[in-house]
Amino acid sequence: MVTVLTGENSFAWGRVLAARLEQFVAVHGDIAVERLDGESASLARIQESLQSSPFLAARKLVVLRNPSLNKQFIDNLEPTLTAIADTTDLVIVEPVIDKRSSYFKWLKKETDLQEFTELDELGLARWLVAATQEQGGELSAADARLLVGRVGASQQLLASELNKLLSYDPHITREAIELLTEPAPQSKVFDLLDAAFAGRAKQALEIYKDQRAQRVDPSQIIAMVAWQLKVLAIVKSAGSRRPSDIAREAKLSPYVVQKSESIAAWVTAARLKELINDLLVLDLRSKRERIDLDEALQNYLIKLAQ
Repeated sequence: MVTVLTGENSFAWGRVLAARLEQFVAVHGDIAVERLDGESASLARIQESLQSSPFLAARKLVVLRNPSLNKQFIDNLEPTLTAIADTTDLVIVEPVIDKRSSYFKWLKKETDLQEFTELDELGLARWLVAATQEQGGELSAADARLLVGRVGASQQLLASELNKLLSYDPHITREAIELLTEPAPQSKVFDLLDAAFAGRAKQALEIYKDQRAQRVDPSQIIAMVAWQLKVLAIVKSAGSRRPSDIAREAKLSPYVVQKSESIAAWVTAARLKELINDLLVLDLRSKRERIDLDEALQNYLIKLAQ
């Protein structure tokens, strides 16, 4: 049996892999598991592992990571995978895979290929509510969205924060979330841009000052603002295309694209181009001249809010 785990959601496929290993080891023991780095292992080594009989066990499980980076393996894909011993199970882990390649098409047709995409804001919130209930806790949908907004779209980080909140009190409240979690800088910078684009200059400046109070360097804020503006430009230029399609082709989180849509819907392309250019000029000046970067950034935000 050949299983392929792929997709940018490493948390999701990581849990599936861990569960598969746990179940297999419980029956056959650790000695029956082999782990191979597909990039560095030779084709002969991979074939030997897949075709040899298990040692002191009824079955063997081979976990092969990133074999797509091994040209010899790709060139001999079909004969290698069709010659696997009947007593061997294979799990191929390919976090990034080119769906246009013959490699992907063959795996999709001939194996149990499981793709794990990143969840959008709504999907993450639903997962948080379900995960809380599974552990005997309680979390409302609104508070789950609050947690996503504060922590960001990393499912791994969200899982860690959820465990912390459940340890504090199984009944998770908004107050507990605000007390025990730290807003992710990237999320706060989006809030900063959201406020500025909406003309709320005072709120944008307050968020900026809060970031500085947390010792976030002005150059880091410039980098994060630049990244957010880039995402806005991508979403803006995509027109009426679906957020999921934009995220997939631009290799962005669906959550990030979804959050940017509200701003991209009404800011003009010319205005966006002007703001990107102004930020570039500001960044170059900070590297070439002695300027008060704090003051310059705050002036930029005020202009952005006009």
